Amino acid sequence: MPKRLLHFLLPAATGVIFILVWYAIRFSMNEEMQFLLPTPGEIIASFRDNGDSLARAALNTTEGALLGFAGAIVISAALALTLSLSSLIRISLYPYLMMLQMIPVIIFAPILILWVGPGLKSVVVITFLICFFPLVVNTTQGLISTDRNSVELFRMYRANRLQEILLLRVPAALPYFFTGLRIAAVLAPIGALVGDYTAGSSAGDGGGLGFQAIIYSSQAKYPALFATAAVTCVLGFVFVGVVVGLSWLALHHWHDSYERTDT
Repeated sequence: MPKRLLHFLLPAATGVIFILVWYAIRFSMNEEMQFLLPTPGEIIASFRDNGDSLARAALNTTEGALLGFAGAIVISAALALTLSLSSLIRISLYPYLMMLQMIPVIIFAPILILWVGPGLKSVVVITFLICFFPLVVNTTQGLISTDRNSVELFRMYRANRLQEILLLRVPAALPYFFTGLRIAAVLAPIGALVGDYTAGSSAGDGGGLGFQAIIYSSQAKYPALFATAAVTCVLGFVFVGVVVGLSWLALHHWHDSYERTDT
């Protein structure tokens, strides 16, 4: 059997088994409790019944996720470059970055509502906070982990500091950067969902998937809750897929991981 066909059949078979187990668990439950686990058919039907509200909520969540994600990329890259310039700067700032990372975002959400108000602004800030730390940590590590022999070669040829950073350290840090970017891409929709759930607002049809989940939960629309979770998963796959594509474009010509895959 061709390997490519096997790569398609195995996931398909696993999916069929998963759905069969799902139905078996559902129908083995007491009738009074079956509403807690909707069947895939009921979830698909909820897409039809709630398609407009789910689509609008998905767009709002995507907007918050994109803005927070983009802000995290820009600011983390600038801060990582700053941290890589001097060990004294890293020693001075790194403990406070770790301290900020430990702040529970859910507890911080009410404070954000007071500072910037409920809705999109709070969602963007929460998404930014969740995405920021994997990016800055991985990018900084990449910038300071450049091969020492390459650094010495640049200095032997009298390359200035800017040339060393732009032509050597930044390219060498790209694998680390994209690793952090993949982590952040997974976290961005989750961060936006948490932001919607804790600090979202429906003003001007601005409610996202998290806010929509609160509504469905209060109305006991459990198939719609599962549909909301499915939309969030799809959003996460889109974010990660874009990052993986960008990573391939940037690295596949020269990085060892892609070279091994091609051979």
